[in-house]
Amino acid sequence: MGMLRFPNMASEGPKVSLTAGLLLSLAALFLAPTANAADYEDCENLFLTGQYQAAYEMATKAIEDYAYQEEWRHLLVKTMMVQGRYREAQDTIVNTISRYPTSVRARQLGYDVFLANGNTARSESLLKEIDYLVGNRSWAYREAANLVSIARTALLLGADPKNVLDSFLSPAKEQNDEVREAWMVAGKLALGKNDFQTAAEEFKEGARRFPEDPDFHWGVAMSFAESDMQIAMESLNKALTINTNHVPSLLMLVDYGIDAEDYEQAAEGIGQILAINPHHPLAWSYQALMENLKDSPKGEARCLEEATRFWPGNPEVPHLIGKKLSQKYRFKEGSEYQKKALALDPGHSGAKIQLAQDLLRLGDDTGWKLAKEVHEADAYDVIAYNLVTLADVMGKFETLENEHFLVRMSPREAAIYGDQVLSLLTRAHKTLTEKYGIQLEEKTIIEIFPDQKDFAIRTFSLPGGAGFLGVCFGRVITANSPASQVDDPSNWEAVLWHEFAHVITLTLTRNKMPRWLSEGISVHEELAANPIWGQTMTPFYRELILGGELTPVSELSSAFLNPKSGEHLQFAYYESALVVEFLIKEYGIESLRAILRELGEGKEINTTIARHTTSMESLEKAFDAFARKRAKSLAPDLDWERPEEPPAGLPQLWTTQMHPKNYYILHQKAAELMGQEKWEEAKEPLKTLIEHYPNNAESDSPLKLLAVVHRKLEEREEEKKILKKLAAISADDVDVFERLMEMAEEEEDWKTLAVNGERYLAANPLNPRIYRLLAPAQEKINSIEEAARSWKAMLQMDPADPAQAHYKFAALIAQRRPEEARRHLLMALEHAPRFRDAHRILQSIDNESEASPDPEEATREKTASPSLPTPSRNAP
Repeated sequence: MGMLRFPNMASEGPKVSLTAGLLLSLAALFLAPTANAADYEDCENLFLTGQYQAAYEMATKAIEDYAYQEEWRHLLVKTMMVQGRYREAQDTIVNTISRYPTSVRARQLGYDVFLANGNTARSESLLKEIDYLVGNRSWAYREAANLVSIARTALLLGADPKNVLDSFLSPAKEQNDEVREAWMVAGKLALGKNDFQTAAEEFKEGARRFPEDPDFHWGVAMSFAESDMQIAMESLNKALTINTNHVPSLLMLVDYGIDAEDYEQAAEGIGQILAINPHHPLAWSYQALMENLKDSPKGEARCLEEATRFWPGNPEVPHLIGKKLSQKYRFKEGSEYQKKALALDPGHSGAKIQLAQDLLRLGDDTGWKLAKEVHEADAYDVIAYNLVTLADVMGKFETLENEHFLVRMSPREAAIYGDQVLSLLTRAHKTLTEKYGIQLEEKTIIEIFPDQKDFAIRTFSLPGGAGFLGVCFGRVITANSPASQVDDPSNWEAVLWHEFAHVITLTLTRNKMPRWLSEGISVHEELAANPIWGQTMTPFYRELILGGELTPVSELSSAFLNPKSGEHLQFAYYESALVVEFLIKEYGIESLRAILRELGEGKEINTTIARHTTSMESLEKAFDAFARKRAKSLAPDLDWERPEEPPAGLPQLWTTQMHPKNYYILHQKAAELMGQEKWEEAKEPLKTLIEHYPNNAESDSPLKLLAVVHRKLEEREEEKKILKKLAAISADDVDVFERLMEMAEEEEDWKTLAVNGERYLAANPLNPRIYRLLAPAQEKINSIEEAARSWKAMLQMDPADPAQAHYKFAALIAQRRPEEARRHLLMALEHAPRFRDAHRILQSIDNESEASPDPEEATREKTASPSLPTPSRNAP
């Protein structure tokens, strides 16, 4: 890369003499008539509002009428470029540079023009010319518009972005706040570095200053596209309201349509763009992508030819296609396109960082090296910085491995529940590979992160992603550990089972399946593995279904893109699972497997489903009836009509007397009575709700409220009965599990304590108090392996009495794993040298070792467990 020679803006006087061309230009300034400034503003307004041909004609006429101002020629070139008149634009910019030989602005515009025509050598030479001119005549380029052109040149030559901002863009803004390009270049700089927060700030300020410029509203939309789709779409609508032909905004709509699998919308958008510019490389790139998704190699090749007609070496074409394929989870194909982009431009940081992410999602650790290369070359790239930082964190992870899995976890968590992770995954592997008739050739990689931010960076490359518990890329799974969910833990066993189901379906389809079907199968398999995992009908889901808010099956992936709320997103998962249940119920599991196999061959989803079931129209109608029937089956004896809200200041018109079985009135009445501490009276509405809706496990479940009522009234047996019902229908209600454990300990009901302890650990295995309750109970019911596991886990949690924890663990494994027991006994004695029982078991191990010269005999497993004496720390 070239190095821009930053000018000394304080230097005085020119360092080169005026050329003959410049003298002629100066003469023209005084001799030629000039167009009215208002005329230029009118022409610019035509351009901003998408009237490109009219702007082209007006600018052409102004120049023919001897309008001298350089801006007219710049605007003319822009009208040509936006309409795909690349050759004409090139001729015009050559004439413009000849007419204004010292213009850095014309050369900066020319850089884009020559690139569009595939003349990369001339583009690069223009940057060098700007470097030379500024280095020798810095006094001539202090106007804000020139500073912006210099800034963009400096960035293209590899200058430090912060220096560019400080030296050129900030002074340009201060000097003339009417130069909109200063905010535009700053915003695009941040956007290109994945610094969406800074990009949003720059574009928002630009939109405030220049509200009629659609580029700034587009910039705001792009800045929020990854974090807040509502803001993004509102800004995009503003841009398109100003200019219905705004190509960047139309491209964004095409992108959105492809993400939503609304290919008709995407095709319509591409058609609109090509009507404006029949040669637009990115429009043809999106069309090539859609041909790829349709498994049409000939169509894809034809579109690629059109995309590169004027610039065969354009790296943006393969980069865009590869990026979108990767967003469809087709990382292998996406990575191949990024390699093509890098072959065209080895310095394309966007392609390199995308390739790094693709490789990491394929389980190829060379992605870390690529991320480091990008970071070393460009310290401002946010994604590269995040990945390099994360690599240091993951370098400290511990790896657990067996025949089918490679699990990476923090060392502490690996010691606490790593074995259980492998055990659960092994069971999932056996169950799901047999069910779907597949053999996985490679090990599945699972990475579990105790810090949500690290999970988000590994998964999305940026912080965020709140609400995601796990993500599957194919053979790589990333997951939040319970440590990142302290306030609201989810059952980690269900999460891993769900994600491994994705491994099965993505492998079967070669990652060529819509999101809704993949998610639907995973939720369905959760429920098949454990009826309290996954999702079931809720009052909210009932209301949505009966209110006509089901998304048509043919459009179901769109429900995941822009949900109204978190609850609506969860409903998208639920509806998808309901569709899978319907397909299996009506057409059998083999039909579903056949659909997955054909998707792997590149077949279109809706056509494939119809081929193995019925027409999509008939299927959607039948599914709607199926879903409505399921919704109506939820507590059918209850009245589900929502009460009318009374006018402000007036009492509630609906009462339990008028509506004795209304779900919402009964719930509200119970809450009011509990708020007034009328515990006994609160029982009646709660019992009515439970009688008709006994399996409600939501956060405000009547079962939970009734348990509180019984506890307040000190009705222990009634409370326990209700809590047991809750525990049987909830996978992650740790408060219920812990309360049952406490009650069981008081009653010495060790079996109940152990059962609820295991339930608790399936949601949160990191609470030391649970192990302190659980381990003795497991010993009492002779669950030796489980008790040993609990004591071993406690050793990772800074136990108050480490000597006892080491001793207990050692005593439980002494006969099966004597050498490991010896180590822990010695550690117990380090903490308590006079620990009598530790000495006794250690002596027993030593004696047995001396009596058994055969090491296999000495370490053989015995079913009998040692009798654990009450530890005594005193020497005899």
